[in-house]
Amino acid sequence: MTKIKSTRIQSIDILRGLVMVLMALDHTRDYFHLGASMNNPTDLETTTPILFITRFITHYCAPVFVFLAGTSAYLYGSNKTKPQLFKFLFTRGLWLVFLEIFVNSLNWTFDLTYSFIGLQVIWAIGISMIVLSFIILLPKKVILITGIILVAGHNMLDSITMQGNSLKSILWYMLHQPNVIPISQTRFAFVAYPVIPWIGLIALGYCFGSLYTRGFPKEIRKKWLLRLGICSVLLFFIIRGVNLYGDLNPWSVQDTLGKTVMSFFKVTKYPPSLCYLLITIGPSLLFLYAIEKANNKITDFFLVFGRVPLFYYFLHIFVIHSFAILGVILLNDNWQEILSNSTGRPILTLAKLGYSLFVVYVMWIFIVTLLYFPSKKYMIYKTNNKKKWWLSYL
Repeated sequence: MTKIKSTRIQSIDILRGLVMVLMALDHTRDYFHLGASMNNPTDLETTTPILFITRFITHYCAPVFVFLAGTSAYLYGSNKTKPQLFKFLFTRGLWLVFLEIFVNSLNWTFDLTYSFIGLQVIWAIGISMIVLSFIILLPKKVILITGIILVAGHNMLDSITMQGNSLKSILWYMLHQPNVIPISQTRFAFVAYPVIPWIGLIALGYCFGSLYTRGFPKEIRKKWLLRLGICSVLLFFIIRGVNLYGDLNPWSVQDTLGKTVMSFFKVTKYPPSLCYLLITIGPSLLFLYAIEKANNKITDFFLVFGRVPLFYYFLHIFVIHSFAILGVILLNDNWQEILSNSTGRPILTLAKLGYSLFVVYVMWIFIVTLLYFPSKKYMIYKTNNKKKWWLSYL
């Protein structure tokens, strides 16, 4: 790995790679865990501590992914003009929205009729990049304030809910209220990632990128990483402890200490609450502080996934889904009937035939190990072909 020359910032890629690996755990659970189709892993009445933790640690994936997308945008634009950066962010944002609708939805369903279209994290990043392409034209202080307002203030909008399929309602679903949008009698889209808080987060990530510009003192950067990380975690405990604002679902004392702890950490992801973002981004900044100079076989492993995140993302969904189908074929005599009835949202059908959480972890390790090899080959290819402009979109 050390022989592969790259101008990329290693600690950022390691963090991104780590959350990409954790993301595969969550998606493996979606397809393989027996209870995935019937019970929410954060439902205090049905979950277990290990299942709750399995879900909670994967909360870090989306916010870190979006935050670092903003950081990468800043670093990419550090040697570009504003018009050049605007063009890149705008076109890449459109490209990501296209990929979400036509590639990622197909990966999740294997349904060529596109009866179910999921607007998830790639969609959120795409829309956020399009908005960011305009925001970067503002002074950096204004960008920072805008990001803070959107992240810290969007929970004030939680009480606003809409119903129906009017243009106003659909727009609100995309901005702040997760909901289903019917496209036709046999086709619908689900907005899982309303974009207001994600736009704020990518703006903050963009400002954060200034800490990693060439020539910025490492000592000062580490101080900021430590301060910001600790402050974010402390703010989480203060705001969550007060229990008046910062999350759609307040916590409560349960009949056991374990359930009370889980209730406290049961933060809202859709859309991501202020508490959710504080407890995910804060520890991530502390992680960056800790691995500033880390360089070993473990970091090299995560580095591979962090340098080809989009390639890995689409590949891992396809592979997990394919292995879930293979499990059905191998273990069920009536597999043809099962698969023929699993169109649209096959994840629900496949999970009903799923396995224990132990098997989920085994499959996760196996799939990540398997994906390491094509990801590393693609990483090397990208590194050796930097002049090919289209690689920046993949």
